[in-house]
Amino acid sequence: MNIKENIRIAIFSIKSNLMRSLLTMLGIIIGVASVIAVITVGNGGRDYIVGMIRDMGSSAISITVNAANSDISNSDYITDDDINAIKSLDNVQYVSPMVMTMGSLSVEGNDKSAIGVIVGGNSDLRYVMNGDCIYGRYFNKTEVEAGRSVCIIDSTSAMQLFGKKNVVGEFISFNYNDVSVSFKIIGVTDMMSSFGGDSEKMLENMNSLTGGSTVTSAMIMVPSTVATQIMGGEARYDTVYIMAKDENDLESAGNAAVNRIKARHNNLDRDCYTLTNMATYIDLLDTVINVFTIFIAAVSAISLVVGGIGVMNIMLVSITERTREIGIRKALGAKTSTILFQFLTESIILCLIGGLIGLLLGVAAAAIVSKIMNVPLEVKFSTVALAIGFSTAIGVIFGVYPAKRAAKMPPIEALRRD
Repeated sequence: MNIKENIRIAIFSIKSNLMRSLLTMLGIIIGVASVIAVITVGNGGRDYIVGMIRDMGSSAISITVNAANSDISNSDYITDDDINAIKSLDNVQYVSPMVMTMGSLSVEGNDKSAIGVIVGGNSDLRYVMNGDCIYGRYFNKTEVEAGRSVCIIDSTSAMQLFGKKNVVGEFISFNYNDVSVSFKIIGVTDMMSSFGGDSEKMLENMNSLTGGSTVTSAMIMVPSTVATQIMGGEARYDTVYIMAKDENDLESAGNAAVNRIKARHNNLDRDCYTLTNMATYIDLLDTVINVFTIFIAAVSAISLVVGGIGVMNIMLVSITERTREIGIRKALGAKTSTILFQFLTESIILCLIGGLIGLLLGVAAAAIVSKIMNVPLEVKFSTVALAIGFSTAIGVIFGVYPAKRAAKMPPIEALRRD
């Protein structure tokens, strides 16, 4: 008997006991759907998170003053002259300090206020933040050096404080330790998109949490010279970000920058600075997410074992019901291997149909979850192959015993059965 004939008999048997076959497939359907949904959402989530980190500046590297080192003194902190020296390196394109502090933001003639976060940097900050202004412009080198009170506001913050996005030319006050500075807004940027997020969704979430009446937080970017003045200190920084001309030279650019700073501060023999390359964490994060996804998928796959046991059970029932058929076929000269492959084919077809249904349901579930979580849906060929492979493997593993039992049945004993 050829394969086509085995498949025809298997399909006929399944159709003859359709309800029983569907109930038998249920374990396979649930198992495959669970595994496919978890893997598909996991892949989409991984790509989303890794992409978000890349957008945050995986092409940038940070040099941080090692505050944990007890030998650190004020003279070890990074200055504007150090930043200019770093930028003169052949493989360095952009360098910006990063100063952050918190206070409160308010608008004159407006009763709305917010907990304010200011991010200070120089004219290269726009490249480090990886985002252009949607209205207006970034502050330039002259404004940074002159310490002009200008700022870039996040579009979500603008909507919260002003009720509109285009607020170029408006003024906003930042209050820190009883010091109030009025900033002229010269640009609006979508900071959340720079971090791989969505400002519109963030605004909706904030409004739903606060009832649209209270502002929780807002963010502006200002010249680093102004930020340090607000904080009452001199222009010395504990963190700077560097972008190389070629992403492949990022590590060497960072090492060269650290050596340049150490030489300028005469602290070559001390561990004063920490070099952090965001790109080095992407592979680690990718591995962690993959391991977590595989673990969850493995837990979900337990139902496949239960489904396989159901398949074995129904095949044994089928063999019992078809004992006389087996006896007649063997009496007419059917080989043991022919009987074996007939029932093994039926087991595989049963599991394969369940696997295909599970694949469709799993992709549908993944699509719904991806839409809710706002992550991309990514159905890979390997995922489809996994569903088919799992289904086939279950059919073979749990179908071998019943098939062997049918194949080894003595024809005379089989014919005696009612």
